[in-house]
Amino acid sequence: MTDTAGLAPDTQLVHLGRDPEAFHGVVNPPVYHASTFIFRSVEHLLDTRRDRAGGAFEQFTYGREGTPTTRALEDAVTQLEGGYRAVVTSCGLGAICAALTAFLSAGDHLLIVDSLYGPVRQFCDEFLSRFGVEVTYYDPLVGEGIAALVRPRTRVIYMESPCSLTFEMTDVPAITRVARARGITTIMDNTWASPLCFQPLRHGVDVSIHAATKYISGHSDLMLGIAVCNEQAFIPVKKTASGSGYCGGPDDVYMALRGLRTLGVRMPRHQATATTIARWLQTRPEVSRVMYPALPDDPGHAIWRRDFQGASGLFGAVLKPCSDRQFAAMLDHLSLFQMGYSWGGYESLVVPTYPGTLRSARPWTDAGRGLRLHAGLEDPDDLIRDLERGFDRLARAA
Repeated sequence: MTDTAGLAPDTQLVHLGRDPEAFHGVVNPPVYHASTFIFRSVEHLLDTRRDRAGGAFEQFTYGREGTPTTRALEDAVTQLEGGYRAVVTSCGLGAICAALTAFLSAGDHLLIVDSLYGPVRQFCDEFLSRFGVEVTYYDPLVGEGIAALVRPRTRVIYMESPCSLTFEMTDVPAITRVARARGITTIMDNTWASPLCFQPLRHGVDVSIHAATKYISGHSDLMLGIAVCNEQAFIPVKKTASGSGYCGGPDDVYMALRGLRTLGVRMPRHQATATTIARWLQTRPEVSRVMYPALPDDPGHAIWRRDFQGASGLFGAVLKPCSDRQFAAMLDHLSLFQMGYSWGGYESLVVPTYPGTLRSARPWTDAGRGLRLHAGLEDPDDLIRDLERGFDRLARAA
């Protein structure tokens, strides 16, 4: 196995999680389709039970706990983020739910960012609250002011940066300083940045979440989640994920590991294309504003520039007020920016957004219609022409 210590991230991406010598010289680790592992003796069986009971999870016992393929992906992403160990789950939401429930019990208090991924808000409102966890949504711009919201029973602070749909930048180091001083666990969804553009654990976060469905995979053909943990957080998250039945399928794990190899090539292209399109959108009379932290005039640019090493291809825009007919005329006939949920694949996507329906701590006041765009790997000029034709249809439908 190649020693990757001190090597650049692009080099690490090629070599992490690979050990050709262990597999007869095969470049990629094989896919293990396994539910059952055979034990050579009673002592071996008991040893693996002790390993699991003690929280080490070093030995393989059952398919739900993972296979050598799972471990290869977990180790690769862990090293990229500077973590201790990682836990693979069936999807990004599964990784989030496992991380939250690992540290929350009835009577506890959760502080969670107001502009978070919609299904997580649903999980908080419909599941955590039903089991006696009190949930408070906080302004994504609160920074060190989070201290005023902490209660005696606050156990977890959950972050996104940038935020879903509206792309505010959260001051992650400011929040983790407050949390560490009070012994509060911090969890962050880092899917937007990928392990290349931001490493939350190096900024004080305890658990970094990825929907590997998106940039790590890069091909829109699998469902997978990863929770990268520091040493204190690993055992609670691993036990909760295993006990809740969260596990990734072997083929999805293999494809995510394969997709990871090209992340260093794909991410700069996503950023470059997104930046080109975002700047073009700023010149359009139909657009009220563009939300992309990598733009110098974005309100969150200073935090992004301070903490991040790059940006992804996902950003938002708010149109000036238009009718339902105009909005549909623009979106219905786009040929390259097709409508579809998820993002992070090689293809460009667009969906209408309604952030006002998902906010409570910081109301959304923009009157125009929202768009979330993902800049894929197509030629940016072709993508701009596709949007330009959409704006032409919008104007004609007036």
